[in-house]
Amino acid sequence: MKNVIALVLGGGRGTRLYPLTKFRAKPAVPIGGKYRLIDIPLSNCINSGIDQIYVLTQFNSASLHHHLHSFQFDFFHGGFAEILAAQQTNEKSNWYQGTADAVRQNLSYIKQRNVDYVLILSGDQLYKMNFRQMLEAHKKTGADVSIAGLPVRRSDAGELGIMRLDSNGRVVGFIEKPKSVEELDHVRTDPEWIESRGVKAGGRDCLASMGIYLFNRDTLVESLEKTDYKDFGKEVFPATIRTRRVQVYLFDGYWEDIGTIRSFFAANLAMAGSDPPFVLGHPGWNTFTQPRFLPPTRVDGATIRGSLVADGCNIGEWAVIENSIIGLSCQIGRGVRIRNSIIMGNDYYETAEEKKSFAEKGIPQIGIGDNSIIENAIIDKACRIGKHVVIVNRDGLENGEEKPFGMIRDGVICIQKEAIIPDGWKL
Repeated sequence: MKNVIALVLGGGRGTRLYPLTKFRAKPAVPIGGKYRLIDIPLSNCINSGIDQIYVLTQFNSASLHHHLHSFQFDFFHGGFAEILAAQQTNEKSNWYQGTADAVRQNLSYIKQRNVDYVLILSGDQLYKMNFRQMLEAHKKTGADVSIAGLPVRRSDAGELGIMRLDSNGRVVGFIEKPKSVEELDHVRTDPEWIESRGVKAGGRDCLASMGIYLFNRDTLVESLEKTDYKDFGKEVFPATIRTRRVQVYLFDGYWEDIGTIRSFFAANLAMAGSDPPFVLGHPGWNTFTQPRFLPPTRVDGATIRGSLVADGCNIGEWAVIENSIIGLSCQIGRGVRIRNSIIMGNDYYETAEEKKSFAEKGIPQIGIGDNSIIENAIIDKACRIGKHVVIVNRDGLENGEEKPFGMIRDGVICIQKEAIIPDGWKL
Protein backbone atom coordinates (compact mmCIF):
# COMPACT_ATOMS: atom_id res chain seq x y z
CA MET A 1 0.00 0.00 0.00
CA LYS A 2 3.04 2.29 -0.11
CA ASN A 3 2.10 3.50 -3.59
CA VAL A 4 -1.35 4.71 -2.44
CA ILE A 5 -2.13 8.22 -1.22
CA ALA A 6 -5.43 8.99 0.51
CA LEU A 7 -7.10 12.39 0.26
CA VAL A 8 -9.80 13.02 2.87
CA LEU A 9 -12.15 15.85 1.91
CA GLY A 10 -12.85 17.87 5.03
CA GLY A 11 -13.39 21.41 3.76
CA GLY A 12 -17.17 21.70 3.42
CA ARG A 13 -19.28 24.14 5.44
CA GLY A 14 -21.53 21.41 6.88
CA THR A 15 -24.54 23.72 6.87
CA ARG A 16 -27.04 20.91 7.45
CA LEU A 17 -25.25 20.01 10.71
CA TYR A 18 -25.53 23.57 12.04
CA PRO A 19 -25.29 24.57 14.93
CA LEU A 20 -22.80 21.75 15.60
CA THR A 21 -20.70 23.27 12.81
CA LYS A 22 -21.02 26.85 14.06
CA PHE A 23 -17.55 26.77 15.62
CA ARG A 24 -15.92 23.74 13.96
CA ALA A 25 -15.50 21.96 10.65
CA LYS A 26 -17.92 19.12 9.99
CA PRO A 27 -15.28 16.36 10.25
CA ALA A 28 -14.35 17.70 13.70
CA VAL A 29 -17.84 17.11 15.14
CA PRO A 30 -17.57 14.72 18.13
CA ILE A 31 -19.14 11.25 17.84
CA GLY A 32 -19.41 8.21 20.06
CA GLY A 33 -18.43 10.04 23.24
CA LYS A 34 -14.67 10.28 22.61
CA TYR A 35 -14.09 10.40 18.84
CA ARG A 36 -14.57 12.83 15.96
CA LEU A 37 -16.00 12.14 12.51
CA ILE A 38 -12.57 12.48 10.88
CA ASP A 39 -11.32 9.54 12.97
CA ILE A 40 -13.41 7.11 10.90
CA PRO A 41 -11.76 7.58 7.46
CA LEU A 42 -8.35 7.96 9.07
CA SER A 43 -8.81 4.72 11.01
CA ASN A 44 -9.99 2.91 7.87
CA CYS A 45 -6.80 4.04 6.11
CA ILE A 46 -4.49 3.04 8.96
CA ASN A 47 -6.14 -0.36 9.42
CA SER A 48 -5.85 -0.94 5.66
CA GLY A 49 -2.13 -0.20 5.64
CA ILE A 50 -2.39 3.27 4.07
CA ASP A 51 -0.15 5.67 5.95
CA GLN A 52 0.16 8.55 3.47
CA ILE A 53 -2.89 10.69 4.17
CA TYR A 54 -3.73 14.28 3.33
CA VAL A 55 -6.76 16.01 4.84
CA LEU A 56 -8.08 18.96 2.81
CA THR A 57 -9.56 21.65 5.06
CA GLN A 58 -11.07 25.08 4.68
CA PHE A 59 -13.94 26.27 6.94
CA ASN A 60 -13.72 26.57 10.75
CA SER A 61 -10.72 24.28 10.70
CA ALA A 62 -8.82 25.24 13.89
CA SER A 63 -10.16 22.41 16.08
CA LEU A 64 -9.77 19.94 13.22
CA HIS A 65 -6.12 20.95 12.76
CA HIS A 66 -5.50 20.60 16.49
CA HIS A 67 -7.03 17.13 16.49
CA LEU A 68 -5.08 15.94 13.45
CA HIS A 69 -1.75 16.82 15.06
CA SER A 70 -2.25 13.82 17.36
CA PHE A 71 -1.94 11.37 14.45
CA GLN A 72 1.78 10.66 14.56
CA PHE A 73 3.44 7.92 12.48
CA ASP A 74 6.72 6.04 12.74
CA PHE A 75 9.50 8.34 11.55
CA PHE A 76 11.38 5.44 9.97
CA HIS A 77 8.59 4.33 7.63
CA GLY A 78 7.57 7.70 6.19
CA GLY A 79 3.89 7.67 7.14
CA PHE A 80 1.97 10.90 7.72
CA ALA A 81 -1.44 12.47 8.16
CA GLU A 82 -0.98 16.05 7.03
CA ILE A 83 -3.27 19.02 6.49
CA LEU A 84 -3.71 20.73 3.14
CA ALA A 85 -5.54 23.92 4.04
CA ALA A 86 -6.90 26.26 1.39
CA GLN A 87 -4.13 28.75 0.67
CA GLN A 88 -2.93 31.26 -1.85
CA THR A 89 -0.06 30.22 -4.11
CA ASN A 90 1.59 31.65 -7.21
CA GLU A 91 -0.82 29.56 -9.30
CA LYS A 92 -4.04 29.83 -7.24
CA SER A 93 -5.59 32.55 -5.08
CA ASN A 94 -9.14 31.23 -4.57
CA TRP A 95 -10.89 29.22 -1.91
CA TYR A 96 -11.72 25.64 -2.80
CA GLN A 97 -14.70 25.80 -5.13
CA GLY A 98 -15.76 22.19 -4.55
CA THR A 99 -14.38 18.74 -3.88
CA ALA A 100 -12.73 18.34 -7.29
CA ASP A 101 -11.31 21.85 -7.23
CA ALA A 102 -9.81 21.19 -3.79
CA VAL A 103 -7.92 18.19 -5.18
CA ARG A 104 -6.95 20.12 -8.32
CA GLN A 105 -5.35 22.86 -6.25
CA ASN A 106 -3.18 20.23 -4.57
CA LEU A 107 -2.15 18.12 -7.55
CA SER A 108 1.51 18.84 -6.85
CA TYR A 109 1.28 16.55 -3.81
CA ILE A 110 -0.18 13.77 -5.96
CA LYS A 111 2.45 14.05 -8.71
CA GLN A 112 5.09 12.53 -6.50
CA ARG A 113 7.24 9.58 -7.34
CA ASN A 114 6.08 6.17 -6.21
CA VAL A 115 2.41 7.22 -6.20
CA ASP A 116 0.28 5.04 -8.47
CA TYR A 117 -3.15 5.24 -6.85
CA VAL A 118 -5.17 7.98 -5.18
CA LEU A 119 -8.00 7.21 -2.78
CA ILE A 120 -10.63 9.96 -2.42
CA LEU A 121 -12.62 9.83 0.83
CA SER A 122 -15.25 11.88 2.61
CA GLY A 123 -14.59 13.17 6.10
CA ASP A 124 -18.15 12.70 7.37
CA GLN A 125 -19.19 9.07 6.91
CA LEU A 126 -19.51 6.14 9.33
CA TYR A 127 -18.33 2.78 7.96
CA LYS A 128 -15.53 0.22 8.13
CA MET A 129 -13.86 -0.74 4.86
CA ASN A 130 -10.63 -2.56 4.05
CA PHE A 131 -9.15 -0.47 1.24
CA ARG A 132 -6.54 -3.15 0.62
CA GLN A 133 -9.31 -5.39 -0.73
CA MET A 134 -10.65 -2.51 -2.83
CA LEU A 135 -7.21 -2.01 -4.37
CA GLU A 136 -6.89 -5.73 -5.14
CA ALA A 137 -10.26 -5.69 -6.92
CA HIS A 138 -9.27 -2.50 -8.76
CA LYS A 139 -6.12 -4.15 -10.15
CA LYS A 140 -7.89 -7.40 -11.00
CA THR A 141 -10.53 -5.68 -13.14
CA GLY A 142 -8.04 -3.38 -14.88
CA ALA A 143 -10.06 -0.33 -13.86
CA ASP A 144 -9.04 3.27 -14.30
CA VAL A 145 -11.38 4.20 -11.46
CA SER A 146 -13.15 2.07 -8.85
CA ILE A 147 -16.08 3.33 -6.83
CA ALA A 148 -17.57 1.76 -3.74
CA GLY A 149 -21.21 0.81 -4.24
CA LEU A 150 -23.79 -0.12 -1.61
CA PRO A 151 -26.92 -2.15 -2.47
CA VAL A 152 -30.06 -0.25 -1.37
CA ARG A 153 -33.81 -0.59 -1.73
CA ARG A 154 -35.75 1.53 -4.18
CA SER A 155 -37.41 3.33 -1.31
CA ASP A 156 -33.99 4.67 -0.24
CA ALA A 157 -32.62 5.41 -3.73
CA GLY A 158 -34.28 8.83 -4.05
CA GLU A 159 -31.75 10.46 -1.74
CA LEU A 160 -28.63 8.88 -3.26
CA GLY A 161 -26.65 8.70 -6.48
CA ILE A 162 -27.53 5.40 -8.19
CA MET A 163 -25.28 3.62 -10.68
CA ARG A 164 -26.15 1.46 -13.68
CA LEU A 165 -23.80 -1.46 -14.42
CA ASP A 166 -23.11 -3.91 -17.20
CA SER A 167 -22.78 -7.64 -16.54
CA ASN A 168 -19.08 -7.27 -15.67
CA GLY A 169 -19.62 -4.65 -12.98
CA ARG A 170 -18.53 -1.73 -15.13
CA VAL A 171 -20.40 1.49 -14.39
CA VAL A 172 -22.15 2.65 -17.56
CA GLY A 173 -24.69 5.12 -16.17
CA PHE A 174 -25.45 7.30 -13.17
CA ILE A 175 -28.53 9.18 -11.96
CA GLU A 176 -28.41 11.52 -8.97
CA LYS A 177 -31.44 11.02 -6.69
CA PRO A 178 -33.77 9.18 -9.09
CA LYS A 179 -37.43 9.80 -8.30
CA SER A 180 -39.60 8.38 -11.07
CA VAL A 181 -40.29 4.71 -11.76
CA GLU A 182 -38.71 5.14 -15.20
CA GLU A 183 -35.47 6.48 -13.71
CA LEU A 184 -35.33 3.70 -11.13
CA ASP A 185 -35.95 1.06 -13.78
CA HIS A 186 -33.14 2.56 -15.88
CA VAL A 187 -30.56 2.13 -13.10
CA ARG A 188 -31.89 -1.16 -11.70
CA THR A 189 -29.34 -3.86 -10.87
CA ASP A 190 -30.52 -7.46 -11.09
CA PRO A 191 -30.56 -8.91 -7.53
CA GLU A 192 -29.19 -12.16 -8.98
CA TRP A 193 -26.09 -10.27 -10.16
CA ILE A 194 -25.61 -8.88 -6.64
CA GLU A 195 -25.95 -12.33 -5.09
CA SER A 196 -23.53 -13.82 -7.62
CA ARG A 197 -20.89 -11.54 -6.02
CA GLY A 198 -21.47 -13.08 -2.59
CA VAL A 199 -23.81 -10.37 -1.28
CA LYS A 200 -27.38 -11.13 -0.23
CA ALA A 201 -29.68 -8.82 -2.15
CA GLY A 202 -32.59 -9.00 0.29
CA GLY A 203 -34.90 -7.08 -2.01
CA ARG A 204 -32.27 -4.47 -2.88
CA ASP A 205 -32.01 -3.74 -6.60
CA CYS A 206 -30.16 -0.39 -6.70
CA LEU A 207 -26.46 0.34 -6.20
CA ALA A 208 -25.72 3.64 -4.47
CA SER A 209 -22.45 5.52 -4.80
CA MET A 210 -20.74 5.81 -1.42
CA GLY A 211 -18.55 8.69 -2.58
CA ILE A 212 -15.39 6.59 -2.14
CA TYR A 213 -13.19 6.64 -5.26
CA LEU A 214 -9.94 4.85 -6.09
CA PHE A 215 -8.19 6.44 -9.09
CA ASN A 216 -5.14 5.48 -11.06
CA ARG A 217 -2.97 8.49 -10.37
CA ASP A 218 -2.56 9.48 -14.03
CA THR A 219 -6.30 9.16 -14.67
CA LEU A 220 -7.08 11.54 -11.82
CA VAL A 221 -4.46 14.08 -12.86
CA GLU A 222 -5.65 14.10 -16.46
CA SER A 223 -9.32 14.34 -15.44
CA LEU A 224 -8.65 17.43 -13.35
CA GLU A 225 -6.06 19.19 -15.50
CA LYS A 226 -8.14 18.99 -18.69
CA THR A 227 -11.39 20.22 -17.13
CA ASP A 228 -12.61 22.86 -14.72
CA TYR A 229 -15.03 20.53 -12.94
CA LYS A 230 -15.73 21.55 -9.36
CA ASP A 231 -17.39 18.46 -7.86
CA PHE A 232 -16.50 14.76 -7.93
CA GLY A 233 -19.96 13.30 -7.53
CA LYS A 234 -21.82 15.61 -9.89
CA GLU A 235 -19.18 16.24 -12.58
CA VAL A 236 -15.93 14.25 -12.46
CA PHE A 237 -17.47 10.84 -11.81
CA PRO A 238 -20.23 11.05 -14.47
CA ALA A 239 -17.73 12.35 -17.05
CA THR A 240 -15.22 9.62 -16.21
CA ILE A 241 -17.88 6.96 -16.81
CA ARG A 242 -18.07 8.05 -20.45
CA THR A 243 -14.33 8.07 -21.12
CA ARG A 244 -12.70 5.59 -18.74
CA ARG A 245 -13.18 2.12 -17.33
CA VAL A 246 -15.02 2.64 -14.06
CA GLN A 247 -15.69 -0.47 -11.97
CA VAL A 248 -17.92 -0.86 -8.94
CA TYR A 249 -16.49 -2.26 -5.72
CA LEU A 250 -19.39 -3.94 -3.96
CA PHE A 251 -19.72 -3.19 -0.24
CA ASP A 252 -22.31 -4.61 2.12
CA GLY A 253 -21.49 -3.30 5.58
CA TYR A 254 -22.87 -0.49 7.70
CA TRP A 255 -22.58 2.91 6.03
CA GLU A 256 -24.10 6.20 7.11
CA ASP A 257 -23.58 9.58 5.51
CA ILE A 258 -23.79 12.08 8.37
CA GLY A 259 -25.60 14.80 6.46
CA THR A 260 -28.19 16.16 8.89
CA ILE A 261 -28.79 16.65 12.60
CA ARG A 262 -31.34 13.85 12.48
CA SER A 263 -28.93 11.34 10.87
CA PHE A 264 -26.14 12.39 13.25
CA PHE A 265 -28.42 12.01 16.27
CA ALA A 266 -29.79 8.63 15.21
CA ALA A 267 -26.38 7.17 14.26
CA ASN A 268 -24.86 8.18 17.59
CA LEU A 269 -27.67 6.81 19.75
CA ALA A 270 -27.63 3.58 17.74
CA MET A 271 -24.04 3.03 18.95
CA ALA A 272 -25.34 2.93 22.52
CA GLY A 273 -27.85 0.16 21.80
CA SER A 274 -27.52 -3.48 22.87
CA ASP A 275 -26.87 -4.57 19.27
CA PRO A 276 -25.22 -1.53 17.63
CA PRO A 277 -24.96 -1.56 13.82
CA PHE A 278 -21.64 0.28 14.04
CA VAL A 279 -19.15 -0.89 16.68
CA LEU A 280 -16.33 1.51 17.50
CA GLY A 281 -14.10 -1.15 19.05
CA HIS A 282 -13.44 -4.33 17.09
CA PRO A 283 -10.66 -6.98 17.32
CA GLY A 284 -7.99 -6.14 14.77
CA TRP A 285 -9.77 -2.99 13.61
CA ASN A 286 -9.20 -0.09 15.97
CA THR A 287 -10.80 3.33 15.85
CA PHE A 288 -7.92 5.72 16.43
CA THR A 289 -8.29 9.17 17.95
CA GLN A 290 -6.44 11.83 19.90
CA PRO A 291 -4.79 10.25 22.95
CA ARG A 292 -5.97 11.73 26.23
CA PHE A 293 -4.76 11.16 29.76
CA LEU A 294 -7.98 11.11 31.74
CA PRO A 295 -8.94 9.25 34.93
CA PRO A 296 -11.63 6.56 34.92
CA THR A 297 -15.23 7.69 35.09
CA ARG A 298 -16.69 7.80 38.59
CA VAL A 299 -20.31 6.79 39.12
CA ASP A 300 -21.80 7.49 42.54
CA GLY A 301 -25.08 5.60 42.93
CA ALA A 302 -26.47 6.52 39.51
CA THR A 303 -28.56 4.33 37.20
CA ILE A 304 -27.22 3.96 33.64
CA ARG A 305 -29.00 1.92 30.98
CA GLY A 306 -28.11 1.37 27.31
CA SER A 307 -25.56 4.18 27.19
CA LEU A 308 -21.92 4.88 26.35
CA VAL A 309 -19.89 6.75 28.96
CA ALA A 310 -16.46 8.14 28.04
CA ASP A 311 -13.43 8.69 30.29
CA GLY A 312 -13.04 11.29 32.99
CA CYS A 313 -16.70 11.77 33.96
CA ASN A 314 -18.22 12.33 37.40
CA ILE A 315 -21.84 11.19 37.65
CA GLY A 316 -23.68 12.07 40.83
CA GLU A 317 -25.95 9.92 42.96
CA TRP A 318 -29.58 9.33 41.94
CA ALA A 319 -28.80 10.41 38.38
CA VAL A 320 -30.61 8.36 35.71
CA ILE A 321 -29.10 8.05 32.22
CA GLU A 322 -30.93 6.10 29.50
CA ASN A 323 -30.10 5.49 25.83
CA SER A 324 -27.56 8.28 25.73
CA ILE A 325 -23.92 9.09 25.00
CA ILE A 326 -21.90 10.81 27.70
CA GLY A 327 -18.73 12.42 26.36
CA LEU A 328 -15.34 13.10 27.87
CA SER A 329 -15.03 14.71 31.31
CA CYS A 330 -18.77 15.25 31.78
CA GLN A 331 -19.75 16.63 35.19
CA ILE A 332 -23.28 15.44 35.95
CA GLY A 333 -24.95 16.47 39.20
CA ARG A 334 -27.21 14.63 41.64
CA GLY A 335 -30.69 13.64 40.51
CA VAL A 336 -30.07 14.54 36.87
CA ARG A 337 -32.23 12.70 34.32
CA ILE A 338 -30.82 12.27 30.79
CA ARG A 339 -32.74 10.34 28.17
CA ASN A 340 -32.15 9.85 24.42
CA SER A 341 -29.46 12.51 24.38
CA ILE A 342 -25.85 13.22 23.43
CA ILE A 343 -23.75 15.08 26.00
CA MET A 344 -20.48 15.94 24.26
CA GLY A 345 -18.55 16.73 27.42
CA ASN A 346 -15.59 18.99 28.03
CA ASP A 347 -11.97 19.40 27.05
CA TYR A 348 -10.83 20.45 30.52
CA TYR A 349 -11.68 20.46 34.23
CA GLU A 350 -12.45 23.66 36.10
CA THR A 351 -10.17 24.54 38.99
CA ALA A 352 -11.58 25.42 42.41
CA GLU A 353 -10.69 29.07 41.78
CA GLU A 354 -12.55 29.07 38.46
CA LYS A 355 -15.63 27.51 40.05
CA LYS A 356 -15.63 30.13 42.78
CA SER A 357 -15.17 32.98 40.30
CA PHE A 358 -18.08 31.83 38.12
CA ALA A 359 -20.29 31.22 41.17
CA GLU A 360 -19.72 34.79 42.36
CA LYS A 361 -21.01 35.96 38.96
CA GLY A 362 -24.07 33.72 39.18
CA ILE A 363 -22.82 31.48 36.37
CA PRO A 364 -23.24 27.70 36.73
CA GLN A 365 -20.15 25.56 36.82
CA ILE A 366 -19.27 23.58 33.70
CA GLY A 367 -21.47 20.50 33.31
CA ILE A 368 -25.07 19.70 34.24
CA GLY A 369 -26.47 20.93 37.55
CA ASP A 370 -28.45 18.96 40.12
CA ASN A 371 -31.98 17.77 39.28
CA SER A 372 -31.91 18.94 35.65
CA ILE A 373 -33.84 17.03 32.98
CA ILE A 374 -32.59 16.55 29.41
CA GLU A 375 -34.44 14.61 26.71
CA ASN A 376 -33.92 14.23 22.95
CA ALA A 377 -31.13 16.79 22.92
CA ILE A 378 -27.53 17.35 21.88
CA ILE A 379 -25.51 19.28 24.44
CA ASP A 380 -22.35 20.56 22.78
CA LYS A 381 -19.01 20.90 24.52
CA ALA A 382 -18.25 23.08 27.55
CA CYS A 383 -21.87 24.02 28.29
CA ARG A 384 -22.85 25.36 31.70
CA ILE A 385 -26.28 24.06 32.59
CA GLY A 386 -27.62 25.10 35.97
CA LYS A 387 -29.74 23.30 38.54
CA HIS A 388 -33.40 22.34 37.98
CA VAL A 389 -33.12 23.09 34.25
CA VAL A 390 -35.59 21.37 31.90
CA ILE A 391 -34.45 20.84 28.30
CA VAL A 392 -37.36 19.01 26.69
CA ASN A 393 -39.10 19.68 23.38
CA ARG A 394 -42.55 19.52 24.96
CA ASP A 395 -44.36 20.96 21.93
CA GLY A 396 -42.68 18.58 19.49
CA LEU A 397 -41.30 21.38 17.31
CA GLU A 398 -39.45 20.21 14.20
CA ASN A 399 -37.41 23.37 13.68
CA GLY A 400 -37.02 26.69 15.45
CA GLU A 401 -35.20 29.98 15.15
CA GLU A 402 -31.69 30.22 16.51
CA LYS A 403 -31.55 31.52 20.08
CA PRO A 404 -28.62 32.40 22.35
CA PHE A 405 -28.73 28.83 23.73
CA GLY A 406 -28.91 27.16 20.33
CA MET A 407 -31.90 25.91 18.37
CA ILE A 408 -34.27 23.04 17.61
CA ARG A 409 -33.41 21.31 14.35
CA ASP A 410 -34.91 18.15 12.85
CA GLY A 411 -36.87 17.79 16.08
CA VAL A 412 -33.68 17.68 18.17
CA ILE A 413 -32.75 20.34 20.72
CA CYS A 414 -29.19 21.53 20.02
CA ILE A 415 -27.53 23.47 22.84
CA GLN A 416 -24.59 25.21 21.25
CA LYS A 417 -20.99 25.04 22.40
CA GLU A 418 -20.21 26.98 25.62
CA ALA A 419 -23.85 27.95 26.15
CA ILE A 420 -24.83 29.15 29.63
CA ILE A 421 -28.24 27.99 30.92
CA PRO A 422 -29.18 29.54 34.31
CA ASP A 423 -30.78 27.71 37.23
CA GLY A 424 -34.47 26.90 36.76
CA TRP A 425 -34.50 27.59 33.00
CA LYS A 426 -37.11 25.69 31.00
CA LEU A 427 -37.31 25.35 27.22
